[in-house]
Amino acid sequence: MPHCNQPKTMRFWGLFRVLVQPQRPQLASQCQFCLTRSRFFSSQPQPDRKNVNIGTIGHVDHGKTTLTAAITKYLHKKGLAKYVPYGEIDKAPEEKARGITINACHVGYSTERRTYAHTDCPGHADYIKNMISGASQMDGAVLVVAATDGQMPQTREHLLLAKQVGVSKIIVYINKTDLVDAEVLELVELEIRELLEDFGFDGAHCPLIFGSALEALEGQDTERGTKSIQKLLDALDSYIPYPERDCKSPFMLPIDNTFSVSGRGTVVVGTLTRGTLKKNAEAELLGFDLSLKTTVSDIQAFKQSLPEVRAGDHVGALVRNVKLKDIKRGMVLCAPKSLKLSNRFKASIYFLTKGEGGRSKPIANKYCQQLFSQTWTVPCRIDLDDDVTMLMPGEYGNVKLTLLWKMVMSPGQQFTVRENNFTVATGIVTETMPDVEVKGKLHLVD
Repeated sequence: MPHCNQPKTMRFWGLFRVLVQPQRPQLASQCQFCLTRSRFFSSQPQPDRKNVNIGTIGHVDHGKTTLTAAITKYLHKKGLAKYVPYGEIDKAPEEKARGITINACHVGYSTERRTYAHTDCPGHADYIKNMISGASQMDGAVLVVAATDGQMPQTREHLLLAKQVGVSKIIVYINKTDLVDAEVLELVELEIRELLEDFGFDGAHCPLIFGSALEALEGQDTERGTKSIQKLLDALDSYIPYPERDCKSPFMLPIDNTFSVSGRGTVVVGTLTRGTLKKNAEAELLGFDLSLKTTVSDIQAFKQSLPEVRAGDHVGALVRNVKLKDIKRGMVLCAPKSLKLSNRFKASIYFLTKGEGGRSKPIANKYCQQLFSQTWTVPCRIDLDDDVTMLMPGEYGNVKLTLLWKMVMSPGQQFTVRENNFTVATGIVTETMPDVEVKGKLHLVD
């Protein structure tokens, strides 16, 4: 292999790209590190553009991944993005075998006004925890609805979960409009706007774009094709406001993914929720009863290595002296002593009615189910107040949460409770309590 003059930092991120993207044939005049660097780093970084985190949500097979690929292809022709084909978004073997999205995929692109970190969420009910993890990182969302189906079960559940994790702005893309007539489109629009109102969104005024993601991906310059993609991008720029970022608090990075780079160390990936993360900063990894000290030796965001990143940026951080087996998705990378672990919390909770997709029976004390928050899932016991014997679906209440493992949960943090693949409750943490000892199963807590 010819000699490479690139610095070691550049070589690290080149290898990082090799691990997460399919390799292309090597050219004789360049080493593999140089080739991956040219594909990974932004050729025209735009530091003055504001970054917004968005994503596609909706029922399985309604065209979320096809739309994501179409957006990158359209912007690639304008020099504002790297084209990410459908096969690279759903690139895991199990995704290719089943033809559906399983893992949330992050894609970056720019418009004339902003840069976007786009999360393509899975629509299948069996992978809802990946959808919750992806939606927790969004500032706004694109709801993809197939005109051939209209609203479906995961359409409703994704709207519920998006509202619960704090997504306030929804743009609707009605897909597959080439397969139905105008009367059906009118009915679908009316139905979706009413559905948005039911879940607390501004259904009357939210942008609604009709199109065909497949025609756009094929490059057809029609109202349903690439012109619908431009309308969608214009709506993203104008309708989704730039969120207020807390860049002054100690940094906090919920971990969404991890992998190891041979010879360099472990990389943690996630969206920085607050603060400013700087290269060579001291940090802690917290979660699942673990507290590990580390140092952030390098940071990557917007396809370039940066000395620091701020709240809202989707980043990969190289951490020192930590083995991959010691880090789990759902842990938090944070400033030293800025957060603490506990497995006991006070919270305010709402149990969904049967019509909202929740339970039909009341909830008694010591109710045990899976609790989802940010990027993690943990078994949890819910204890009602002493003067409350049960809560009916549709009622609010104050409860105590006991987790199987010690995790990071701060006052104001939102969570979701699911039972048998159905969302049954949503809530918000109000107070962190001293942790308790869990002996065996959750119903045997001191």
